[in-house]
Amino acid sequence: MFPSLATYLIEKGDLTNDELSLVEEVTIPKKIRKRQYLLQEGDVSYYNSFVVKGCFRLYSVGKDGEEHVMRFAIENWWISDYASYQSGLPSKYNIDALEDGELLMIKKEKFDFLIETIPRFKKLIEKLDCKNYEVQQTRILSNISETAEEKYDNFIRSCPMIYDRIPLHMIASFLGVSRETLSRIRKQSSQKRTNNDSQ
Repeated sequence: MFPSLATYLIEKGDLTNDELSLVEEVTIPKKIRKRQYLLQEGDVSYYNSFVVKGCFRLYSVGKDGEEHVMRFAIENWWISDYASYQSGLPSKYNIDALEDGELLMIKKEKFDFLIETIPRFKKLIEKLDCKNYEVQQTRILSNISETAEEKYDNFIRSCPMIYDRIPLHMIASFLGVSRETLSRIRKQSSQKRTNNDSQ
């Protein structure tokens, strides 16, 4: 599994072989089955996990039993409940696998050690933190200012690599629209493409 993370760290952070060896020493490989939990509400998120294979979601369950999807993660993305991970407090969220998957998990203390020990790793993580912040800000703005159609179009444009791997009701939850609304939007979008192709 580690070669996937090594390739990622070389491409994104230009880590040396010696630095990669330090990272490999603290990683814990984990295989996970579809629908299996990586984290359950009430547990502490002790690990930051690199996705080698598979698709995962971070979500909460409301008092009415409704699921609220906060984010997805696929190959070469990281997944954790970062609020719980940073604070050491019980998580309000669940993380489960939408497909059979493989992860490389790094415990927080070890992750902090890598940041303190490897300047290039620290710089990479700072870049990822900034990018994640930008994504969250963009999503908040989208939720309060865009129509359902605009949210759907933006999701298709920004996440084409995961669209076909996620059930429709989970995409609807992530976008904050009903499944019926999303079905209608998809149908209209498909009709527009068909009409454009025939012209």
